[in-house]
Amino acid sequence: MYRLYNQTTGVTLTTHLKLARTAWERLVGFLDRKAIAPDDAIWFDRCSSVHTIGMRAPIDVIFLNDAYCVLALQRNVSRNRPHISHPGAASVLEIGASSTDRFRVGDTLTFERAASW
Repeated sequence: MYRLYNQTTGVTLTTHLKLARTAWERLVGFLDRKAIAPDDAIWFDRCSSVHTIGMRAPIDVIFLNDAYCVLALQRNVSRNRPHISHPGAASVLEIGASSTDRFRVGDTLTFERAASW
């Protein structure tokens, strides 16, 4: 698990962040969830797009550049969207719907392993 910290505001955003490392984890994401809590998140590093095909709950999607600065936010992304992307994105966060009010375009985020906090 990782902690997601907003360096710009000084706020911990979630301590329920998973890194999708393997091809399987990247493919599945939140597909196995009937509901997604607002503080549940998955980080897709070195990724510029995601999908919601087969998902059972809406999510918020946050696009980051290579310095983990927020480029764009998409709120309440509906199920069964085949492609959600943003130009220049280097990584993507999927987080429970209605969570992006804690983020602003331009915020810089930090990802920390559980053992370090």
